Amino acid sequence: MIDLILWRHADAHNGWPDMKRQLTERGLAQARATANWLGPRLPERYWLLSSPADRARQTAETLGHEIRFDDRLIPGVDVDDYAQAIEWPDGPQGCPGTLIVVGHQPILGAIAARLLSGQDFGWEVKKSSIWWFTAREPGALGATVVKAVMTPSLLGVED
Repeated sequence: MIDLILWRHADAHNGWPDMKRQLTERGLAQARATANWLGPRLPERYWLLSSPADRARQTAETLGHEIRFDDRLIPGVDVDDYAQAIEWPDGPQGCPGTLIVVGHQPILGAIAARLLSGQDFGWEVKKSSIWWFTAREPGALGATVVKAVMTPSLLGVED
């Protein structure tokens, strides 16, 4: 079983093509603040899985760790695509026990809702926020537990 950290990409410029949108200066500050909080709390070995969209890649890069890219995490996919990439509660084969997924709304909110309620509600995950989950016994009541939720504003950076 794994710890799962959902990390929404930081603030990005509007525009097209969507996959090429870059982080704003505020977005870079958000991502760095989140990475600075998250980094010391991570185990030595973990996987960092990211959407290949530029804004997600740039967010993930602030952690300074090897990034694995997965096309199932691109903007506009279905919640089931994310679920297949995450493979909750065991994680992808070979994952060392902690999986960080850098992706997009509204799917991250739907995944968070599915993990905690079993429903694909449209929960909001703020830009550059993390939702950290851990798995207990699969199928048991309370099998998924929230370890932490962190937003840029809690880290002193504008949301």
